[in-house]
Amino acid sequence: MAEIGTDIQYAKTLLEQGEVVAIPTETVYGLAGNALNVSSVTKIFEVKNRPHFDPLIVHVSDIETAQTYVTNIPEPARRLAEQFWPGPLTLLLPRKRIIPDLVTSGMNTVGIRCPNHPLTRQLLHELPFPLAAPSANPFGYVSPTTPQHVNEQLGNKIAYILDGGPCSVGIESTIVGFDDDVTVIYRMGGLSLEQIEAVAGTVLVQAHSSSNPKAPGQLKSHYAPAKKVIIGAIEDLLQQYPAHTSGLLTFQADFNSPFQFILSPSGNLEEAAQNLFTALRAFDKMPIDYILVELLPEAGLGRAINDRLRRAAAIE
Repeated sequence: MAEIGTDIQYAKTLLEQGEVVAIPTETVYGLAGNALNVSSVTKIFEVKNRPHFDPLIVHVSDIETAQTYVTNIPEPARRLAEQFWPGPLTLLLPRKRIIPDLVTSGMNTVGIRCPNHPLTRQLLHELPFPLAAPSANPFGYVSPTTPQHVNEQLGNKIAYILDGGPCSVGIESTIVGFDDDVTVIYRMGGLSLEQIEAVAGTVLVQAHSSSNPKAPGQLKSHYAPAKKVIIGAIEDLLQQYPAHTSGLLTFQADFNSPFQFILSPSGNLEEAAQNLFTALRAFDKMPIDYILVELLPEAGLGRAINDRLRRAAAIE
């Protein structure tokens, strides 16, 4: 298994040697490598078993560093970065050729993000290169929000996990791009639609794609546990699927089931987001066949949570 620790200098040394390291962010743990080194980026794809047509997000320390790797930052992007960086926001921007084609899947844009975690921010400030870092899990599976999640899935493939504790947001960043004068959300995430609109004005929300995505995290089937996820009204689903073979994932409701996970008894969407991936992982260790899921309110972070649940169930 991988070593887990807080040694930033050791993580830095491994990354400078072209290795990959798991790093903490406020959203989920990332599998990081030198974004300018094709060999390092190749290792990321190999460790995750990730298809090369799915682009990666590049992590930088600040907006000034981001300008090193993109040709232009549109005014709406600059306003969003000034408001929400460091934080759970990825900006899809026209890239400079210093960013390898492998990182962007050959596209002319690159996803750039400034994460909000003190250990990773310190690491980025000390490195002479940015970090490509998708979630630190096997491709398509539930994203990791603790070092232990990473070790369970990838511990035999990487040397080091930088331990930053549990992730405070718990779902991936919101990805925002710019199509002429239109601001587009390509993936719902840790920033809500309302927060983006308050800064950027009218926003178009792009549906996810089953192939050839324009941005990371757009594939239709993703974030899936090993057990089959079924979405609907829990009361109705229990008529079709026996309670003793089903896990129940609810927002607030308590069904007194031995195989149940309540995301937020108080009805707090931020708490629900923090608990989502931990809950899906927990069900994989239970003696059940199905995970019966109710959707959350389509507001705030509820939209991003519902997006992850629909893709875990691979439905529109």
